Amino acid sequence: MILSAKAMAISPSPTLTIDAKAKQLVAEGVDVIGFGAGEPDFDTPGHIKEAAIAAIRAGFTKYTPAQGTPELQKAVCHKLLTDNNLSYSPDQVVISNGAKHSLSNVFAAILNPGDEVLIPSPYWVSYPEIVRLNDGVPVSVPTSAANSFKATAAELEQALNKKTKALVLNSPGNPTGQVYSREELQAIAGFAAAHNLFVVSDEIYEPLIYNGQQHVSIASLGENIKDLTIVVNGLSKTYAMTGWRIGYTASRREIAKVMASVQSHATSNPNSIAQKAAVAALLGPQDCVAEMKAAFARRRDHMVAKVRSIPGLSCIEPAGAFYVFMDVSATFGRSCRGQNITGSDDFAALLLEQAQVAVVPGTGFGAPAYVRLSYALAMEQIEKGLERLSRFIGELN
Repeated sequence: MILSAKAMAISPSPTLTIDAKAKQLVAEGVDVIGFGAGEPDFDTPGHIKEAAIAAIRAGFTKYTPAQGTPELQKAVCHKLLTDNNLSYSPDQVVISNGAKHSLSNVFAAILNPGDEVLIPSPYWVSYPEIVRLNDGVPVSVPTSAANSFKATAAELEQALNKKTKALVLNSPGNPTGQVYSREELQAIAGFAAAHNLFVVSDEIYEPLIYNGQQHVSIASLGENIKDLTIVVNGLSKTYAMTGWRIGYTASRREIAKVMASVQSHATSNPNSIAQKAAVAALLGPQDCVAEMKAAFARRRDHMVAKVRSIPGLSCIEPAGAFYVFMDVSATFGRSCRGQNITGSDDFAALLLEQAQVAVVPGTGFGAPAYVRLSYALAMEQIEKGLERLSRFIGELN
């Protein structure tokens, strides 16, 4: 029996693969420090959980409209207006089963077979695969460490051709933690508008920005670019709600209508109880976000300093999100107990095997000289894991 060639060509998520392997070792009794998954170690704030419990007790356990409850759509509109100076009506908002599902809806709605999507590299591992699943062609646009891995309008222009339909913008970014400035976004907005390209703006790490920088949504830079932009966001990272699976998009009405139609057949509505919790998250007290951000900032500073102190390792200080993208290319050609390191895949495999530290190789991010470390885990674990990393590097031949 012949299976789908398209589906079989898709690579599994390396972040989830690494996380699953680390958890399996933990279940076997191995003391593993997991820098792999992008999942806050904090519990979901109490007032959000209480809203979900109240929803269960009230019997809010039936179908909702496919694109989300009107209550949550209005809450998203309130958030976008308050935080981003973006005015949308509820019918322009589609609530989905996480931001990854939102991205799948986006590309299902805008792509035809053969349409190309510009994706600055390094990129989040799922962007190219989601594009492929929706019959598009991902086009990697390499960026430089010298520019903090941020794409310029000139670099995007070089990758443009007649088939280009959209570009992906991720700020704050995964895996590099880069944050685009207003001026950089204005240049990219001008490029997109000049070529009538959709901008898929993934803003899932929006509140997690450090050193006094501010998040700017490219959609807020004028009506023309807003009309071309599909804003993608969610609650997983901001409110430690990864398992609740609530994401959302905001876009012009005809795009939202198509996405809602696609979702109605693919999944029906997002979880009703999680939607009630999401309303409480968006409209409730935000002190919990500030507390988590402060903890992430302390962890970031410690991780960056430690990585930079280890001979042969280096990193650019992330301005946002909760990842350090570490250059391990100086270890290539060296060996550990007779096993050679030829790339980041080898590095990650040996680090897990020999030091019980899980990191994500940069291959899946389009950056094979790097590995990604998450600092979304307790400081004690971070310190322990980095000490193991340091010993591992020191023992290489």
